[in-house]
Amino acid sequence: MDALTGNILVAMPNIGDPRFARSVILVCAHSDDYAMGLVLNKPMDDLKLPELFTQLGIQQDIKLPETYVLDGGPVATDRGFVVHSGDYYSDDATLDVADGVCMTATHDILKSMASGGAPHQATMALGYAGWGAGQLEYELAENAWLIAKPHEDIIFGLEHSRKWDRTLELMGINSAHLYAGGGNA
Repeated sequence: MDALTGNILVAMPNIGDPRFARSVILVCAHSDDYAMGLVLNKPMDDLKLPELFTQLGIQQDIKLPETYVLDGGPVATDRGFVVHSGDYYSDDATLDVADGVCMTATHDILKSMASGGAPHQATMALGYAGWGAGQLEYELAENAWLIAKPHEDIIFGLEHSRKWDRTLELMGINSAHLYAGGGNA
């Protein structure tokens, strides 16, 4: 199951936890001991990227896009994570997530973004979704999640309200046909 790193989790209607209803999560790390991911489709209504950089005291040499910071999940909500294109890499801090997709959680990437440097594409999130040993596998067995391949528009796109339906469409699934109950074959 370590192959889940780099994949997308799509919450089923029967997820059971309202915090994850209609969530689309990029799995950034997965092992026998834990899993960690970032919710890609839940923008924080009151926080945009330039405002966050101002709050953090990071000098903005360029006009940053007025994109929303994402609510990455309920764990460590005071911690920031940047999912970004592979044109930025720090040997000590960047994690390869998928082909051409990385994650970094340092001030250095924020400074690079604020000066107009790499990365070319980036999504900022506060907090993350985390699972203990075997927890994600259990949830998958209970049909709480579907697994999808990563897609640039889902990871970096700005139409957050459409990402759940769009991810399902990319999988060939019409969301209207999903059943809220569970089942096993």
